[in-house]
Amino acid sequence: MKLLFDFLPIVLFFIAYKFGGGIYQWDGQEYDIKGIYVATAVMIVATIIQSSYTYLRHGKVEKSHLITLVLVVILGGATLWLQDPNFIMWKPTVVNWLFALGFLGTQLLSNKTLLERMMSEHIQLPDFVWIRLNLAWITFFILSGIANIYVAYQFSEDTWVNFKLFGLLGLTIIFIIGQSVYLSRYMTEPDDTEKDKS
Repeated sequence: MKLLFDFLPIVLFFIAYKFGGGIYQWDGQEYDIKGIYVATAVMIVATIIQSSYTYLRHGKVEKSHLITLVLVVILGGATLWLQDPNFIMWKPTVVNWLFALGFLGTQLLSNKTLLERMMSEHIQLPDFVWIRLNLAWITFFILSGIANIYVAYQFSEDTWVNFKLFGLLGLTIIFIIGQSVYLSRYMTEPDDTEKDKS
């Protein structure tokens, strides 16, 4: 459910792109607005609302959401201001590479990986498993960033918008499933006494 909530601005971006472009009249004049600009504006607003809702409900916003918010506002704003879609096309790559850098930096500079810091209260794993998982996420983030830029510059804008939703979301789901299968090898069932208590 959280994954779908995280991807909501991207879903709205996709819908706005597909249905939002066209001829608009304002103050007696006609304007031909491309779908990419309507979609970018919608994503900026949706990301601001998403972060505000999270803060009001939980009293804080995750760092990953804050990074995404800042980049959406900066790169989305540049896209709208300069009428250049390249800025918003780079956003998924920049986000993924910053996450990769964060995961790598934490692993190199501390005795705990970022994943262990986030998940150790809910799951106990050997140190080498945390390191492997962290390296897998770093690799995934780097490759996702490369894939995004490749599709953005080698294919049409419409193909990139489809990839932004279905491709990146699909890759993320497949990766999480693979990670869950790997984790299942190291997770133990609660003993009978704990089962009786529940």
